[in-house]
Amino acid sequence: MDLALFDLDHTLLPIDSDYEWGRFLARVGAVDEAHQQLENDRFYRDYQAGTLDIGAFLAFQLAPLAAFPPAQLRQWHDQFMAEVIAPALRPAAHALVARHRDRGDLCAIITATNEFVTAPIAQRFGIEHLIATLVERSGEGYTGKPTGVPSFREGKIIRLDQWLASRGTRLSDFPRSTFYSDSANDIALLERVTDPVATNPDSKLAAVALARGWRTLALFE
Repeated sequence: MDLALFDLDHTLLPIDSDYEWGRFLARVGAVDEAHQQLENDRFYRDYQAGTLDIGAFLAFQLAPLAAFPPAQLRQWHDQFMAEVIAPALRPAAHALVARHRDRGDLCAIITATNEFVTAPIAQRFGIEHLIATLVERSGEGYTGKPTGVPSFREGKIIRLDQWLASRGTRLSDFPRSTFYSDSANDIALLERVTDPVATNPDSKLAAVALARGWRTLALFE
C-alpha cells in the first residue's frame, strides 16, 4: 500500500478555507467586518511570505469558536459549506483523490487549517483521515485555543509522524509516498516523500520544483 497526502487550500480547493471562513463570519455578523478583513489580509500576506506567526494567527482565527455555542457554530458551518465550499469543489480535484483511493492508497488531508473548518470538507472529498490543527475543547464547545503541534511547516512532519505511529507504521514503510501541495511553506514535507508534487504552486514552490525536477500539476485554471 502506498501513501497519498493532500494539502487542502489552493491544492484540492482553489480557495483558502481558513481565509474564507473568516470572511464568512464577518458576513453573518459574528465578528467585526473591518477588523476581520484587516487581520485576515495581514496574516495571509505573512503566510505567502513565509513569515506567519502561527501562534498569533491561531489566537485570532480560533477566538470566534469560543464566543458562540456549538449549535450556532454548526449551523454557520453548514451554511459555509453550502455557500462557499460547495461552489469551490472541482471535478479535477475529486478525480485526483479518486485515483489514489481506487488504487488502494492510504489517503489523508494534511493542512494547517483547523479541524473545525476542515473536517466536513475532508468528508466531501471522501477522505477519512485528516491531519489538521487541533482545537482545544471545553465540554461540548471550544476554548478558542489550539492544542498539540499545529500542522504548519515543519509541524506537518511532526503531526504526520505521530499519526503514522498511532497506526503502527512509519513514512519509510510505504513503497511510495506522494504529497500534493501548492505552498512553499510545505517544502520540508515535500522533501520527505518519495513523490513530491507541486500542485497549483506558488511562485517560490514552482521555482524549487523546477530546480529539483519535482512534478508540477495544475488542477485549476
